[in-house]
Amino acid sequence: MSGLAITALQLSHFRSHRLTRLEFDGRPVAISGPNGAGKTNILEAVSLLSPGRGMRRAAAEDLARQPEGLGWKVSAGLRGLTGLHDVETGAGPGEPRAVRLDGKAATQAMLGQVARVLWLVPSMDRLWIEAAEGRRRFLDRMTLSFVPDHGEAVLAYEKAMRDRNRLLKDQVSDAAWYGALESQMAEAAERIGANRRAAVARLMAAQHGSETAFPQADLSIEHPEGEIADWARAWAEGRRRDMAAGRTLAGPHRVDLGAVFAAKGVAAAQCSTGEQKALLISLILANARALAADLGRAPIVLLDEVAAHLDEGRRAALYDEICALGAQAIMTGTEPMLFDSLGERAQSLAIVDEAGVSKVVA
Repeated sequence: MSGLAITALQLSHFRSHRLTRLEFDGRPVAISGPNGAGKTNILEAVSLLSPGRGMRRAAAEDLARQPEGLGWKVSAGLRGLTGLHDVETGAGPGEPRAVRLDGKAATQAMLGQVARVLWLVPSMDRLWIEAAEGRRRFLDRMTLSFVPDHGEAVLAYEKAMRDRNRLLKDQVSDAAWYGALESQMAEAAERIGANRRAAVARLMAAQHGSETAFPQADLSIEHPEGEIADWARAWAEGRRRDMAAGRTLAGPHRVDLGAVFAAKGVAAAQCSTGEQKALLISLILANARALAADLGRAPIVLLDEVAAHLDEGRRAALYDEICALGAQAIMTGTEPMLFDSLGERAQSLAIVDEAGVSKVVA
């Protein structure tokens, strides 16, 4: 099965890259180089070819190479869900990020219609032991990969909630204003909840019966206030409490993602560091398998420094699963030897830093 793939990539004044041009042949890509050379910046550029703020969630103005501050651009040739596409995203100085698809202005949401991009980065290693916000974001990224318009539902909910919070902070008591906003929130909340439940079901199904060296995670969506059938009514009844707090205290924005190491029956937060990492890899692979089954093509997968935390056997198993999927996985590591078991199945690149500028070398 041939997967979605970047065929060409150009970074212009993006992070540490002044001008970098890369050609890919569809195989997994192994990028090696010392810390700070600019490897992760390539992955971040690819992540911006999907809806959202990319894997670092950086503001557009923070992506421009310094000290020039000329703005930045990422351009790519893409073998996508609907054929071959030219994709471009970037921002001029002081401007918001813009997207162009096949030469025409496009929305970020439209990027989800032509490609799906998954990623795993070192900052996610503490996902299971830190605040619920990170797990909720992880859940929504996975959900977005299955339901491209999920992001629109989340944005609609957050906008209405911000307006409601403004009323609460200002001690406004007009029930009609609250009612209108709570109705909008409830409509979006229903879509968000349905999308999240469907995504978790797909992930669980993709794990069952799969041949993998990585542990299965039993997932659950956890509501601090319990299951609520009628959000509009719950918010109406909770206005006095919310007004005292100055914000909306219950809703989809409070949901958490629960995970249990299935074979041991142990919550992910109580597992060892290595087991927590293995669970994350397992979920990314399950996400990729589910998308490959649904779309007929594997997604693009970005794995930053993933090999450094795996023993030789686990590394080989990861690479075997990626190749079996037919996925274009773009991976980084400090040493080329970390990718030895891939052999000719991968395209190898090396990145070095030359006077503060990232360069690709043979």
